[in-house]
Amino acid sequence: MNAATIEPSRRLSFDLPARLEAGEPPEARGLTRDAVRMLVAERESGRLTHTNFGAIPTFLRPGDLVVVNTSTVVPAAVAATAADGTALFVHLSTRLDDGRWVVEPRRMDGRTTRRWDGGAVPRRVRVGADATINLDEPYLCSERLWIATLHLPQPVFTWLAVHGQPIRYGYVERPWPISAYQNVYATDPGSAEMPSAGRPFTAEVITRLVAKGVGVTPLVLHTGVASLESSELPYPERLRVPEVTAARVNETRRDGGRVIAVGTTVVRALETAAEPDGIARPIDGWTDVVITPERGVRVVDGLLTGWHEPEASHLLMLEAVAGRSLLEASYAASLQEGYLWHEFGDMHLILP
Repeated sequence: MNAATIEPSRRLSFDLPARLEAGEPPEARGLTRDAVRMLVAERESGRLTHTNFGAIPTFLRPGDLVVVNTSTVVPAAVAATAADGTALFVHLSTRLDDGRWVVEPRRMDGRTTRRWDGGAVPRRVRVGADATINLDEPYLCSERLWIATLHLPQPVFTWLAVHGQPIRYGYVERPWPISAYQNVYATDPGSAEMPSAGRPFTAEVITRLVAKGVGVTPLVLHTGVASLESSELPYPERLRVPEVTAARVNETRRDGGRVIAVGTTVVRALETAAEPDGIARPIDGWTDVVITPERGVRVVDGLLTGWHEPEASHLLMLEAVAGRSLLEASYAASLQEGYLWHEFGDMHLILP
């Protein structure tokens, strides 16, 4: 069975109360980044431990390898106006190799936006002085994503730094600066939305990991827009797994250490780089790999991630790493204990 045939009914389903949707960064709640809560789930024993993220070095061993995604979030939400005067937003998702972008046009909905529904999508919108976006054609037969040509007076990232804003959804009540969406180790601009599993890391936590003998190594995967419905699977994304990272993954596994992915983006990148024989190789290109329980994982042993919405496609990946029973137990415990969801929420560490 491949991912395209997996029905949402196979995915983990639960009721997510609105009170558990984190609407502001932990810093606005009086916490440091590394003070968010963390549930540690161990597959072999089935043990669940409630702690906070700052304790993560306690749960890792000398010789383990933590792999992080150094992609930087760009302010990818752009206010636009159609020819008939309709106000909307365009979310830039992914830059294609020909210089065009995959984008999502969205309707205004109070303080936030919602999917474009009803009526033809405007094919040309103005996004500022001497700046327009042309929606050329649907992307991969999608009903919501388009391939677009950007006509901007400056290079796209330069222009976005002035005219763009971070993508946010209805559960985030007010705008936050782009710095609130950046991981401390981010270096490579290109993500539409935050690879948020890395948000709790601080320089101090990384120092403590390294001092314990835990390796930290980078890769890059530029994330697209995350507003997927349960019936949708992740779209292709740009990635780079450096030679040094592939080598460190192979050495860690050879020497009995564990490869811990920081976020679903890192799992997708590493599993794209992994051959069927379990050897990771460097890669610089695109991935359309979708991790499911049927496919399994080849080089990833553990995963640090946030809490994902009911029936989200990422839950298939989590089940591949954790197993169904541990995943169900983790989510039941997180709901019972009031863990917070989304990019400003709490963490879930899955270990072998």
